[in-house]
Amino acid sequence: MISLNAAGKRFGPKLLFEDVTWLVTPQEKTGLVGGNGTGKTTLLKILSGVEDLDYGTISFTKGMTIGYLPQDGLSLRGRTVFAECMSVFDDLLDMEVEMESLTHKMSELDPESPEYLAVADRFHRVENEFTTRDGYSVESQVGMVLDGLGFAKEDWHRPTEEFSGGWQMRIALGKLLLQKPNLLLLDEPTNHLDLEARNWLEDYLVNYPYAYVMISHDRYFLDTTVKRIIELWNKNMHFYSGNYEKYLQQKTERREQLISAYKNQRERIEALEAFINRFRAQATKAKQVQSRIKELEKIERIEIPSDEKTIHFSFPQPRPSGRNVAEFNGVSKSYGEKHVFSGVNFVIERGERIALVGHNGAGKSTLIKLLAGIEPVTKGEFTLGHNVDLDYFAQDQYKELDPEARVLDDLTGLAGLKTQTELRSLLGCFLFSEDDVFKRIGVLSGGERNRYALAKMMLRPSNFILLDEPTNHLDMRAKDILLNAMATFSGTVVFVSHDRYFIDKLATKVYEVGDGGVEVYPGDYEEYMWRKSGGSQKLDAELTQRHQPPPPVKIAVIETAAKKKINPIKLKQLQERVAQLEADIASTEAKMTETEVSLANYSNAEESARLGTDLAALRAKHEQLIADWEATSETLGEVS
Repeated sequence: MISLNAAGKRFGPKLLFEDVTWLVTPQEKTGLVGGNGTGKTTLLKILSGVEDLDYGTISFTKGMTIGYLPQDGLSLRGRTVFAECMSVFDDLLDMEVEMESLTHKMSELDPESPEYLAVADRFHRVENEFTTRDGYSVESQVGMVLDGLGFAKEDWHRPTEEFSGGWQMRIALGKLLLQKPNLLLLDEPTNHLDLEARNWLEDYLVNYPYAYVMISHDRYFLDTTVKRIIELWNKNMHFYSGNYEKYLQQKTERREQLISAYKNQRERIEALEAFINRFRAQATKAKQVQSRIKELEKIERIEIPSDEKTIHFSFPQPRPSGRNVAEFNGVSKSYGEKHVFSGVNFVIERGERIALVGHNGAGKSTLIKLLAGIEPVTKGEFTLGHNVDLDYFAQDQYKELDPEARVLDDLTGLAGLKTQTELRSLLGCFLFSEDDVFKRIGVLSGGERNRYALAKMMLRPSNFILLDEPTNHLDMRAKDILLNAMATFSGTVVFVSHDRYFIDKLATKVYEVGDGGVEVYPGDYEEYMWRKSGGSQKLDAELTQRHQPPPPVKIAVIETAAKKKINPIKLKQLQERVAQLEADIASTEAKMTETEVSLANYSNAEESARLGTDLAALRAKHEQLIADWEATSETLGEVS
C-alpha cells in the first residue's frame, strides 16, 4: 500500500533516519518502538502525508484510505458526541435521504413509464451500495464504539466541547475506528483510555480487517495486537517478526550473534596482522604477505553499536510499619446527592501491592484520596496503622513542585549520598537528558513535571505509597525502572494504572471499584480476570457435575479435585514465593553466622554494640522469614 525507498528525515540538524526501505502491506499489524526522539511520531506523520521526506521517495496505492490519530491536540465542537461520530457516515446518510426521495418519486410515477424505470434503477443501485456498506446498522455501530470507549449513554448527546482533552481524543479515535480506513496510524492510542476501554480496543484491533501501524508504550497492548515490531534505532529501521516479547528475544539473539561474529572477525584480523608483521621483511614470503594484506583490506569491519545502558534503581527502604497499614470499616463517601461508596470494609496489610481497577468515574481516585487523607469519609471509620508514613502521588502532582527550582538542584537537596552521575542517570531514565536537568521546573510541561515528581518521590519513599496513574507520560524504559524498584520495595503500595503489563507484574491483590463498593480479589490481575470470566465458578460447576456421591464424600472429593484445578498462575506464584523465601532464609542465616563470628572477635565497645544490634535485627528478620515460609508452604501443600 505504501512504499518507502531510500527514505531519510531530519529534525533540524539531527538526522532521525536514512536509507530506509519499507513496504507497508495490506495486512500490516506493526508496532513502532525506539527511544525518545528517534523519529517514531515523525515517521507516522510521513506515512499520513502530514510531513514530507527529506531524502528518498514515498508512494501510495491509488484509492487507499489512511486514518491518523495524533497523541493529542485535537479539539471537536459544534455537535453532540453521537452526531460527531455519525458524521463519519455522511455519505451513507445522504444515500438514505436520496432513497427516501426516490421512493417518494416512484409512488407518484406510472410503473409502466420510462421515468419510473429510471428512478427504480437508480433506487436499486443506491440501495445495493447502502446495504453493502452496512448503512442500516450505522447507528448501532456508533453505539458499539462509544460504549466500548467508555462513553455512558447519557453522554452521547452532550456537546463535544464539554469534554476534556482526553475524552476528545477518545471521540477522535472512535471516528477513525468507524471509518475503517485501509491503514490506521495510531500514536499512543491508549494514552487516554482506562483498562476497560483499553481491553476493548485490543479486541477491536485484533479483529480489524485492514492494516495498522501504531506507537505504544504499553507492552501488553503491543503483545496482544501486533505481529511485527519495527525499531527505530541508530538512524535506521530494524524489522522483527512477532509481538513485543518476541522482539526482545530476537534483539538479544541478534546482538549475541553480532558479538560472536565480531569476535571471530577480530581473531581473523589479528591473525592476518600477526602474519604480515612477522613476515613482511622476508622476500620468500612476499607473495603470501601481499595476499593477506589484500584480504585484510577487503574485510568489512563489524561494529558493535553501543547499547542503551541498563539502569538499576532501588527505593531507599523505609522503616517497617505495623502489620495492618490501613483499615476501612463501614466507609461511605458521597458528594452531595452523588454516592460513590457505601459500607466499604477492607484491611490493607504490610507489604501488599494493591491495584485499584474499575471504569472511569467508578471512584478509584476518590478511594486513593480517602486513603491519603485528602478527602474525608462521609460515614464509617478509616484508620492508619502503627508507624505508617504515607506518601501520595497524584495525577497532577506537578502542582506541588517549586516552579523556580532547577531540576537537578531540587533533586540534589533530597538525594542524600547519591552522586551527580547517579542523579543524572535517574533523570535520564525519566527522559530528562543533557541540558534538560538544568531547566526550571516552571518551564516544564505538565507531563514533564509529573515525570520529575515521580523521580523525586523515588528518592524519598515512605512505607505506604499511594500512586494515581504513575505510568502516565512514561516510556517503556522508565516504566521498567519504576516497576523493578517497586517490586523490591519493602513497604506497602496502592496504585491506579491503566497499563496491563505494569499491573500484572506488580499487583499482589486487586481491588475492583464500582457499583458503590469495593470488591477484593487475591492474586495478580491475570487471576482477577480469570475469576471475573467465571473461572472459579466454572471449576466448581465442573467438579459438582463430575462427582455425585453422598454429601459427606462429595465435599471431600470436590476439595481434592479443586486442589488440582487451582489457577496455574497462582500455583506458580506460590512455588516461586517458597523458593524466594528459602533463598532469603539461607542468605539471612549466612549473615547471622558472619555477624556472630565478628562479634566473637572483640575490637572495641562501639563496634560490639553495632554488631549486637545488627544480629538482633537479623534474628528478627529470620523469624519472620521462617513464619512466612511455613505459611506459604502450608498453602502450597493444600493446593498442589
